[in-house]
Amino acid sequence: MTSDPSTRSNGRPPTLREIADRAGVHVSTASRVLRQPEPADGWSDSALRVRQVAAELGYQPNLWAASLRTRKTTTIGVVMPRLTDVVVATMFQGIEEAATAAGYSVLLSSPPDDPDAQGKSVEFLISRQVDGLILSSIHLPGADFVDTLPVRSLPLLLLNRHTDGGLPYVSGDDRRGGYLAGKHLIDCGYRDLGVVAGPDHASTSRERVAGFRDALTEAGLELPPYRIVASEFEVQGGVDAATRLLGGTSRPDAVFTVSDTIAIGVLGVARDLGLSIPGDLALVGYNDIPVVSQLPVPLTTVRSPAHLIGATGVDHLLALMAGRSPESVKLPVELIVRASTDTH
Repeated sequence: MTSDPSTRSNGRPPTLREIADRAGVHVSTASRVLRQPEPADGWSDSALRVRQVAAELGYQPNLWAASLRTRKTTTIGVVMPRLTDVVVATMFQGIEEAATAAGYSVLLSSPPDDPDAQGKSVEFLISRQVDGLILSSIHLPGADFVDTLPVRSLPLLLLNRHTDGGLPYVSGDDRRGGYLAGKHLIDCGYRDLGVVAGPDHASTSRERVAGFRDALTEAGLELPPYRIVASEFEVQGGVDAATRLLGGTSRPDAVFTVSDTIAIGVLGVARDLGLSIPGDLALVGYNDIPVVSQLPVPLTTVRSPAHLIGATGVDHLLALMAGRSPESVKLPVELIVRASTDTH
């Protein structure tokens, strides 16, 4: 079907009034249909007519004008470093899908992982008049950092991170996950345990290690300082940490790593040292990224719901933007037992 030239004047864009008249609906109905996402139960017949007419006439909504009227841009700002990490990318997928379903666009900034770069990213997003902010970073030093940002009354949510400053957050239950890893290794009979932790400033790593310690304390065991090695959340970090932890004459008989990517690096060092998994060394990772179930020795790990964390973060941010005060939440995690600890 071709458009009717009579609905335009000298090539100017069609107005909402013209679209409404041609579709046989009130102009407020046309406006609502054209600015909202498709409902879960689909468009009504009248809404379909409106959208068909708008497409035929080449209608493009003036989002800038709409934002001036409503003081809203229906845009969420997200600061999320390390987007090449599969866990981070999965969380962002959850964010984007939930935001789109709610009629919002996502403006992403993925800066280097340091406070100065993050601060500049936040300032950039605020300059684009986002309606709310999600911050997800391992280098979030505390509420005082957020206090230095020009967020004013802008709704702000932390994702997969939290601070002591009372800022609202959505994360996995990292302390519980660390506990499950520790208890599993103890139940398997291991007593000389080691940990490859993340950077000191990463709250997720601190929580996972604290939970691991909880399990040891419950069993009357200790975790000596020399059995804990810090690492970056990457394969090479695992290689470097495992070289220190496993390369001497005294090594642990089981290791918990606070991420699967670190665990992959540990597996490589164990192979080079001629150690069998789990005969000489048991290993537990964290996150359950897809590749670890397909490794030569499938990895026991703690599954954290990355996609759900992202989607739930959007739900909580939208609640904040609506003036409500949702409780911070730690989503459940699950231990997935595979061959790297299964000695049977």
